[in-house]
Parts: sequence; structure tokens; C-alpha cells
Amino acid sequence: MDEPSLDKSLSENPSERRLDSWKEIALYLHRDVTTVQRWEKQEGMPVHRHLHHKRGSVYALSSELDGWRQGRKLRLDEDQEPALQTPAAADDRQTTVPRRRRWLVLSSAAAVLAALATLAYVATRVRAGDANRPKVRSLAVLPLQNLSGDPSQDYIADGMTEELIGRLSRIHGLRVISRTSTMHFKNTQLSVPEIAKMLSVDAIVEGSLVQEGHQIRVHAQLIRAATDEHIWAGEYHREYQSILEVQEEVARNIVEQIELNLTPEERARLASRPPVDPEAYESYLKGRYYFSQRTEDALHKSIAAFQQAITNDPGYAAAYSGLAEAYAMLGFRGGFPSKDALSGARKAALKAIELDNSLAEPHASLAFIEETYDWDWPAAEREYKQALELNPGYAPAHNWYAGYLTYTGRFNEGIAEAMRARELDPLSLPLNNALAGRLLAGGRYDEALRQVQQTLELDDHFAPAHQTLGWVYLYSGKQNEAIREFQKALELSGAADTDIQLDLGFAYAVSGRREEARRILVKLERMHQQGIVPSASVAILYGALGESNEAFAWLEKAYEERDPQLIYLKAGRRFEPLRKDPRFGQFVRRVGLPD
Repeated sequence: MDEPSLDKSLSENPSERRLDSWKEIALYLHRDVTTVQRWEKQEGMPVHRHLHHKRGSVYALSSELDGWRQGRKLRLDEDQEPALQTPAAADDRQTTVPRRRRWLVLSSAAAVLAALATLAYVATRVRAGDANRPKVRSLAVLPLQNLSGDPSQDYIADGMTEELIGRLSRIHGLRVISRTSTMHFKNTQLSVPEIAKMLSVDAIVEGSLVQEGHQIRVHAQLIRAATDEHIWAGEYHREYQSILEVQEEVARNIVEQIELNLTPEERARLASRPPVDPEAYESYLKGRYYFSQRTEDALHKSIAAFQQAITNDPGYAAAYSGLAEAYAMLGFRGGFPSKDALSGARKAALKAIELDNSLAEPHASLAFIEETYDWDWPAAEREYKQALELNPGYAPAHNWYAGYLTYTGRFNEGIAEAMRARELDPLSLPLNNALAGRLLAGGRYDEALRQVQQTLELDDHFAPAHQTLGWVYLYSGKQNEAIREFQKALELSGAADTDIQLDLGFAYAVSGRREEARRILVKLERMHQQGIVPSASVAILYGALGESNEAFAWLEKAYEERDPQLIYLKAGRRFEPLRKDPRFGQFVRRVGLPD
């Protein structure tokens, strides 16, 4: 259709709409742009190109899209055979059809039967072909598209994406990529096969979400990665308060399509949770949204959101679980007094477990607290194992358990867990960097160097990776290179990063640049008085300078404060200058670590 005839068509049909971009077409069909582009290419969806570029490169007419969509729906439903009519029903129908038209009805029926026979043959062949295709044993859920037209509603789509990943990751035998990696592909223009290759998965789940007042419409589809063909698609139009039921149905339909045999326990994990107050759920989604950002300010916002969710629904186990994670993260990072933060995390985790013992996340949080604050190492390992039994695809639990194994001297086991975490979240910068750290602690220096270089290939501006590279150089005796990397990390992270300042001071001290190291020590002591720097950091730098008495005096303070850094006593390089002192073994035993 050329431009003049298009204008005529629009004038003759006032209800006709012209959609002048891929985005407008996607919004009209309530799908994402990637999907509608695929439909045009593979299923002949009617899309036109402009003869000029004043309005954009493509356009579509609403009437044509409506007609195509109806035809597509019939094609999707054509394998559902109509119910057979009884003779009485046929007689009844004849009384309503004029005799002169009966032959038309009969001939149409014959055509339909012939078509059904053909379709049955084709369907049988397709099913036979499906049986020979590789099974889906790994998948990635791409970020759901927010098609509401309101960017402030992104947290709903992102939150539902995370919840769907969480449900699917509870299934043994199915590798589900974590949210951190899949969020790299939000609004991507990459094809499904390209994304699948980057994530090493068999299938991709993608979809969209539209909230209209109290209604929500969700579309989801499962796509075979290698061929870019649809395995399944579903659409759900519900009250917003039923969003948890939608998540359950989507997860269940995906599992059915990939033909996984679930245990009764796994079926229970996929089932819907008890009804949740809609306002509480919305606050919970905001909490997850802020928690994913990991900054100190965002963690405080996530805590406030989780607390609001609990106020609205005191029996909401997932909100207590989120609160435990946020407090634990904040306490370990030193953005909040560790004792208060980890105490709050424990209370929230225990309450979540009391309300719903099938959730893996509060068990992982409790393990983290038992390890970093209580120093109850056997209890921590029990909780980690319980979390991973409940959700084998929970990458953070694998990562934290890898740390536990490293701190207790089980280096090879820790490396294996770190590799599993990275496998579940291959594009996560923190998990890639953590794997390099585990390799380093285990004395596998060449592998650690290769791994940290791979992390920097993902993002050369990731400060913690430069920090890890600094330690790799220190282990290898390349002190000048180590100092340069710590300086680079501090430049990227900002001068306020006291953890990297500590490492730079350590490198100065062991390299003989004592005056530069002492200037950093003075700064750290001053910041300790302000409640910013923990006691163990000061102890570490005194140890690097060879001033053991001062170092052990500060270690005593760290012990009294339950400083989380003491879990590193047996692992890593920071405490190495103190390990030959007889007093060091006493501290190791007081913290509960095996000799």
C-alpha cells in the first residue's frame, strides 16, 4: 500500500490506526519489540516500510494486525479437535439451516474434516520431530518488558522476572540463569540464539507485562535457543492481586513443556504462596528492586520497603526474607553497625523460616549470620546445605557457601562452589571476581590471574576486579604492579572506599614504603573514631608494618565488636604477617575456626 492510498484508507475508516514504529506496534499487540519483529520475519505479520523516513522506517495498520492476530490464534488452536455432534444435535442444527444451504454446510464440514485429518497427520509428525530434539535442561528468563507506558512501573516487571527465576531455580536438574546476568539483556536488540550462546542455555523465556488500573496482563513465551522457534506461549489477564497465581502458572507451564519429572516437594515449591495483600506485594517488589542495586543508599531504601510490606501484611514470609538479606548485606559492608544490622537480619530470617520453612533465602541469610557474626561454623554449614537443598539454583547461596569453605581452609571445595555460582550467573561481575579470589586463596595463582582478566574483559571499570588483580600481583611478588592496581581500583571506586585504602596501605607497607603506609594508617584510625572503619582494618595495617603488639591490641577490639573481617583469619593475605606469632593461633581458636 503506497502513501496516498494509505491516507485514503485512514480517511474512509476513522477507527483505523496507523502505528508508526516498532514500539507502537509492540504496544498495540501487548508484546515486546523483539517478539513482534520475530513475528514479521517468521509468521508473516503485516508490517510496511515507508517510502520516506519522516515518520520512521516501518508502520502497520491496526485492522491488518487484528486480522492477522485472529488468524494466528486460529492456527494456534487448530490442534484442538471440536466436540463430535450427536445425531440429535445434527437434527436440531438442520432445523435452523435452510434446505437450499444444507449442501454448503455439508461440503464445508467435509472440507473441515479433510483439513483436520491433514492437521492431525502434521501434528503427529511435529510431535515425532519434537521427540528427537534435545531436551531443555537449562534456560534463562529475560527481563519482562514493561508495556504500561510508565517507566516508574519497571519495578513490577523486574520483580516478577526475579520471582519467576526464583520459582524455576528451585527445580533440581534445571539450570536457571540468575537475574544479575539476564538483566544485561533488558531492552536488548540481540537475537535469542545470540543471547542463549552467551549464557550457554537451551531455551529462553521472554515476555511482557501491562498494568491497567487493578488489572494486569502478562504474556510469556518459551523459545528454543538454537532454532529460535516457539515451544510454548501463554497470555494471562487477571486482577493485579492474582499476580502470584500468574507466576505459578507460567512456571508450571514451562516445566510441563520441557517435560521435567518433578518430585512432590518440587511441585509444592512451584505452588502459589498464601494470598498476599496487594499493597504489601507492591512494597516487596520495590524492596527487591532497590536491593538489586546494592549501594548503601539503595539498601536502606530496600529495608524501608520490606518493612512497609510487613506492616501491610505481617504474615508475609518473603518480605521478612528480603529484610534479612538487606540487613545482612548492609552489616557486612560496614554501612551500618555490624552488630545491629546482623542482629536485625537474624530476627527477620528466623521469622521468615517460622512463616515458611520452604524458602531457601532466609536459610542462606541465617547461615551468613551464623558464619560472620556468631562464628558458629557447624550451624552455618547446616543452613547453607538446607538452602541449597531447597533451591539448588540460588547462586548467592553457592557463592556464600564457597566463602565459608574457603575461610575454613577447604579451598578446593570452595573453588568448586564458586564455579557453580558463576555457572548460574555467568555475567555477574561480583561472582566472577569472587571466583578469582577463591582461586587465589587456594594457591592457584595462574588460574586466578586468568579469571580476574576475564572479569575485567566483562567490565574494565569494575574496581573490585582491579583490587583482586592487585592481590594476585602481591602473591606473585610483583609489588609495583600490585600498588598500581590498588591505585586504579581506588580511582574507580572513589577515595572514600576504606577497604581499598587498606589494601593500598598494606602494599605500601610490605614494599618498604612505610611513610606512605603510615599516612593511610593515621587516616584509618581517625575514621575508626568516627565509626566508619572497623578495628580489624587497623590491626591488619599495623601487622603489615611489623608492629605486632599494636596489631593484637586492635584485634582484641575487633573480637569484642564481632568484626566480620575476622572470618578471613585463615584465608587470604591480609593477616599473613601475624600468622607466625603464637598469639595468632589463639585468635583463630576463639573465632571457632579449625587450626
